[in-house]
Amino acid sequence: MSQDVEDVPLLAPEDLPAGWVMPDPPVIKSSAESVAIDAALKYDKRRYPMPRPDGELAGYNDGRDGRWFLIEHVQSHTRVLLRLQRQYVMLQEPMGEVRITGIIYLPEQAGDPVASPMLRNLPTSRIEAAINRRQFAVTGATRFEGGTLTMPSGRILHFSEVMQPLGNPKRIADFYEVVALQHTRLVDDGEPNPTAKMAEISRVPLSTAQGWVARARAKGLLPPGRRGRAG
Repeated sequence: MSQDVEDVPLLAPEDLPAGWVMPDPPVIKSSAESVAIDAALKYDKRRYPMPRPDGELAGYNDGRDGRWFLIEHVQSHTRVLLRLQRQYVMLQEPMGEVRITGIIYLPEQAGDPVASPMLRNLPTSRIEAAINRRQFAVTGATRFEGGTLTMPSGRILHFSEVMQPLGNPKRIADFYEVVALQHTRLVDDGEPNPTAKMAEISRVPLSTAQGWVARARAKGLLPPGRRGRAG
């Protein structure tokens, strides 16, 4: 069953790479505390959407739904405040991609110097990717129980079927749900260009696989794509 966007936490412990944890109980316990941090940093200015030439609004990333979270590196005890916020490209999007919109780096002890290697190696991209995989997983049919998944049509999909050729979208029920599952599996396996791999698996032109993935994204079954990234 899908969940409303408001019910899905922006950051969960499982989103963090090995070696990073969220303090329990959390240091920042409420949205009000996040708002207070924004205010202290003069980061609470509102940026309202500007109309495009055609009169439509281009987006609504005005900062009001940003939220700060504290994470800690287990080995070094370095603490990092991450500000997370949904990014909406079009007003019609039901659920925006979560991006890191602010970082505050805190060495273990006040007065300690900032360690450049740690700063360079903050796993921001990995955290964003993990968050968005989870966000879209809980809003779509992407969870297997006992090796099977009941698709929207009632069809029972076995875990082993996900990586098989996809076939004809006009003849297969839940085709784009399976596209999303296959793409997500390839991303999780570290495939550098999952869409190209999907084309290879199904023996179709790359443009065909790209169309499938674009359609799955439009249906909200996959996170929005990133400019400049393959797959």
